[in-house]
Amino acid sequence: MAWNEPGKDEKDPWGGRNNDNPPDLDEVIRNLQRKLGGLFGGNGSSSNQESSSNGGFIGLGLIASILVIVWLLSGIYIVEPAQRGVLLQFGAYKQTTLPGPHWHIPYPFEHVEIVDVDQISSTEIGYRSTGGRIDSTIHSESLMLTKDENIVDLKIAVQYKIKDAAQYLFNVRNPDLTLRQMTESSVRETVGNSKMDFVLTEGRTQVASEIQQLLQSLLDAHETGLIVTGVNLQDVQPPDQVQAAFADVVKAREDLERQKNEAEAYSNDIVPRARGAAFRLVQEAEAYKGQIIAKAEGETSRFLQVMEEYEKAPAITKERLYIDTMESVYSRSQKVLVDVSKDSNNVLYLPLDRMRGSQTVAPTRIDLSTYPTTGSTSSSTTSVRDDARSRGGR
Repeated sequence: MAWNEPGKDEKDPWGGRNNDNPPDLDEVIRNLQRKLGGLFGGNGSSSNQESSSNGGFIGLGLIASILVIVWLLSGIYIVEPAQRGVLLQFGAYKQTTLPGPHWHIPYPFEHVEIVDVDQISSTEIGYRSTGGRIDSTIHSESLMLTKDENIVDLKIAVQYKIKDAAQYLFNVRNPDLTLRQMTESSVRETVGNSKMDFVLTEGRTQVASEIQQLLQSLLDAHETGLIVTGVNLQDVQPPDQVQAAFADVVKAREDLERQKNEAEAYSNDIVPRARGAAFRLVQEAEAYKGQIIAKAEGETSRFLQVMEEYEKAPAITKERLYIDTMESVYSRSQKVLVDVSKDSNNVLYLPLDRMRGSQTVAPTRIDLSTYPTTGSTSSSTTSVRDDARSRGGR
């Protein structure tokens, strides 16, 4: 049963016998001292009250020492390699501690805030995503006006991390929200200084780079303690109302580029050929020119030499020229050797048509005695004889 139940005559925990009266505070303190004295070496007897009191004070001192030691040990903290420790003294910034074990005066004098400076965070402008996929589009953020007064639908993601832990904690009330607002401002300013075609086509990389530079300059100016690690244009499109017309424009531009590439390919194929043919013709003309000049110079030199010899001995030079000319003529024609006797009146018949049709005709010796004779061949026979005699005289 409970100790304070009516009708029970038992001592209460405070040492009193009357349950109706409150416990004596002095008695409670003496009981506590007596118990602590017995715990830390006291004898606990009422006869040696002074010794028990001293033992109680020693026990309280030991407890206080233990508590102080525990309090001092609570000031030990370890900063991981990817973290920085921000030490606060009475709530004010004191210093930033690097990775490793450290100690500070425990609470309430000093306090440490641990900040992860290697964690990459991301903010999204114009859309919201889950698991890397775009779930919804925020048109109030994504629709932007360009320099040529057109509207583009732009979705952008910015990756950032903490550069200065102290600035991140104390200079700005909400650094992440501040970065988001600065990002939207930077995007609108950059897109507003660019034309629509430039943003939608070849200028996407340059636009992202300009946004990153402008955003970082704003963050540094406000000392937010953040650094931008990357800016990615997730999607850049014209508004939905003009998607079809823009698709036609893009297709026409692609056709133009394709035809330009085909024309350049054809030009690259035909121009080297034409240059090669022209160079070959020039070389052939130069060769022909050199040949003609050399031949003309040779003919001139030969004529001058012949002329000098003609002036010295005209008769001999004339005969020599005649012989050389006849040699040249006979060397390119077919020849037939005919043995003609002085007293023969035979008719000479030669199959000249067959002899001309053959490729190579060896010199033929013909006996006129095998052919029938007529009285009309004397003149021809004589001419042949004279020709043979003239050749033999050479």
